[in-house]
Amino acid sequence: MRVRHGLRDLLRGLRLIEPTPGDSRPTAADSDLLLRVLCHEFRTPISTLTSLTRALADERRELTGADRRAISELARDQAAHLQGLLRDATAGTGVLTLPPQSEPAVPLAGLMREAAALVPATRRRARATRRAASSPVPAGRTRQVLVNLVQNALRHGPPDGQVGLYATVRGPALSILVTDEGRVDDALLVALRRTAPAVGMSGLGLWIARQLLATDGGALRAHRLRPRGVALEVLLPMARPLL
Repeated sequence: MRVRHGLRDLLRGLRLIEPTPGDSRPTAADSDLLLRVLCHEFRTPISTLTSLTRALADERRELTGADRRAISELARDQAAHLQGLLRDATAGTGVLTLPPQSEPAVPLAGLMREAAALVPATRRRARATRRAASSPVPAGRTRQVLVNLVQNALRHGPPDGQVGLYATVRGPALSILVTDEGRVDDALLVALRRTAPAVGMSGLGLWIARQLLATDGGALRAHRLRPRGVALEVLLPMARPLL
C-alpha cells in the first residue's frame, strides 16, 4: 500500500476550501500563510532531491547497497510529495483549516535510514535501540519531520560537522534526536515557542514540523550539547507494536 506523504496531509488541511454561503472569504493573512507554507515545502523536496542525485553522481562517495536503497526510497517519496504539493496547490479557494489526518504506521527504522541518507557517510552518526527502531510511527508525517530537521542541520550546522540521528524510548514516549555541531541561539528558541509562524520564511520549517507532530500528540524540543552542539528532540507517544 502506498504511504501518503505527511505534508500532503498538512496541505490538505491548509488548502483553500470553498466556503459555504454566508462564510467570510479567507483573510490576507490566511492566504499569505498558505503561500509561505507552499514555498517552504517546495524547497524541502527540491533540495532533498538535489542532495540525493548529487550523492549518486559523486564518484568519491562510496555508497553501500543499503545507502542506495534508502536514497532510492527517499527520492521516490519526495518526487511523489512534489506531485501532491502541485495538486493541492491548485485546489479550490476558501478558509484555512487543519483537520486530523489518519495514515499508515511503519517501523521507525526505515524512516531513519531514509533521513540519514541525506548526510554523507563520513559526517553521519545514526543509532536506535531495538525497541525504538521497531516502534510504529505515522509514515508520512514522521518522514517529513525527520527530513526537515536533517536538512536544517545540514543547512545551519558547520559545513564539515557531524550530523546525528538517535532514537530511544523514554518512559511513555519515543524520543528521536537530530543533532549537529551548531549552537542553540535565540532565533531557534523563539521559533520553538511561537504559537503562530513569523512573517517571512525564518523559522517556518520548525513551525510546520511542530504542527505535524501535534497532529499525533507529539512535540519538538531543543537541547544544548556539551562541549558543543544542538539537538532537536522529536517526542511521539508510543504506539502499539505492528502485528
